[in-house]
Amino acid sequence: MSTDKPSLAHATSAPLASGLGKDARRRVIWGSFIGNFVEWFDYAVYGYLASTIASAFFPDSDKQTALLATFAVFAISFFVRPLGGFIWGHIGDRLGRRTALSISILIMSGATFCIALIPSYSLIGVGAPIILLVIRVIQGFSAAGEYAGASAFLVEYAPAHRRGMYAAVVPASTAAGLLLGSLLAAVLSVVLSTQQMAEWGWRLPFLLAAPMGLIGRYIRTKLEDTPVFRELAHEDKVDHAPIKDMFTLHWRSLVLAVGAVLLNAVGFYVILSYMPTYLSTELGFGATESFVATTIALVTYIGFIFLTGLASDRFGRRRVLITASVLFAVLTVPAFMLLDAGNFAVILLVEIFLGGMLTLNDGTLPSFLAELFPTRIRYSGFAVSFNLANALFGGTAPFVATLLIGVLHTKLAPAWYLVAAALVSLVAVLCAKETYKKPLAN
Repeated sequence: MSTDKPSLAHATSAPLASGLGKDARRRVIWGSFIGNFVEWFDYAVYGYLASTIASAFFPDSDKQTALLATFAVFAISFFVRPLGGFIWGHIGDRLGRRTALSISILIMSGATFCIALIPSYSLIGVGAPIILLVIRVIQGFSAAGEYAGASAFLVEYAPAHRRGMYAAVVPASTAAGLLLGSLLAAVLSVVLSTQQMAEWGWRLPFLLAAPMGLIGRYIRTKLEDTPVFRELAHEDKVDHAPIKDMFTLHWRSLVLAVGAVLLNAVGFYVILSYMPTYLSTELGFGATESFVATTIALVTYIGFIFLTGLASDRFGRRRVLITASVLFAVLTVPAFMLLDAGNFAVILLVEIFLGGMLTLNDGTLPSFLAELFPTRIRYSGFAVSFNLANALFGGTAPFVATLLIGVLHTKLAPAWYLVAAALVSLVAVLCAKETYKKPLAN
């Protein structure tokens, strides 16, 4: 017997049924929520305090170059995500979802915590940015399995008629992490002086990753693996080469999944991450106004996301995803034109509207992708498709949007980029089959 096969003792230690008590259900939800929350908390803090971090890790002689280098380090962490998707997908499909998630959150939160401990450039010179780069690559690699693993975990635990609602917890956790990270960074910027922020204040948020990661790890180790995975292990049907089977037997689903993720990848980063920069740089709004508008949009996004999960359980994944793509294709450009009206109330309403449209995609996508692949390769299929699309089109979205504005000489360039992504996703979803309410395929 292979030594890396899931233990049958563990696999059969609980009934192979999906019925859960209230406490167990709560642990499953919180265990899935916290990993993505920590991940996006880190991204928000890093992005919002980028200028301070740049001063800490790069020479002060050229602030613009230091800031660009700081964002370059951030971008490089995205390019290792597809590799992470392969590795964590393999672990999750071969050894179990719980095993992969319990290891990944420990490495991810540990890497985020270590950023706070790196000596500054003034102390160790070029070693500072090198250590920062290494740690961010480790963080990006370990985070690659979080979104996919948490989604698969929730979908496989959820009753068939509630899979959309359960899986909506995952995008809600990303927005919640982004929101708290941005708010905490803003509060520190107000409470502390510029000198205090530069010397030690920027390190405080990263230190919080350690306790949050340990809490998440503890919750996850107290959970059983999902009923469908335990059943595969019990019947000795766990796939020992999930990546190979994904490319040879389920390549069509993989292609459709990458296409379906495109709107999520571009939309999330343009609307919820790049928008404050767009409003202040391209439209001339104050940084505070831009931040407040995006923060309110994030709060409403979290509320809308659960309504979308319910809608996908009621009307089907394809119908909701198609609606999202059509709305983006038709209404994005007019919405961006309204942003130029110069009125804060209008900008706020437009951001809430764009965020609401995005939830139609983001709130449905986790259950759609999880149901698109059979249990034997679900983690791999989800992780590879999601991370590949986000590495190529998500992390680069702010850069591409800014580049297109300069090349096309129009402030509407980001809107047209969103329209293109929506059309690609529309074609992919139209070519996929509906899977909601059906039993999960093995």
